[in-house]
Amino acid sequence: MTFQPIIAASLAIQIHIAAALCALVLGAFVFFRKKGDWRHRFGGRLWVALMLTVAFSSLLIHELNVWGIWSPIHLISLWVIGSMAVAVWAARSGNIRRHQWTMKATYVGGLIVAGLFTFAPGRIMYEALFGIG
Repeated sequence: MTFQPIIAASLAIQIHIAAALCALVLGAFVFFRKKGDWRHRFGGRLWVALMLTVAFSSLLIHELNVWGIWSPIHLISLWVIGSMAVAVWAARSGNIRRHQWTMKATYVGGLIVAGLFTFAPGRIMYEALFGIG
């Protein structure tokens, strides 16, 4: 394992990785603790901010150019931005079931599934984990 590919990456990629890793840890913490108290609300707000940072920073990353400078990964970013809006709206309007479902789907789809794609050969996280360029 080496951090060199991350250190050599652009600032947008570094911010993206840091926010994603923090969101992964914080999200698990928020999901597995008591719901509705001030810690849940504070952690949830911080998690939404981290996820928006992940999504918006990804729009500045253009490593996989499928449609001009865009790629299918950017569609996930747009989905995450929309999901965060829906989840916050659902919580504020009292639709807790929709809030929970949206947050869980975003955690799994926006962090776990999308994160697994970062470990494909040739990607920065693959190079960092396996030390292979």
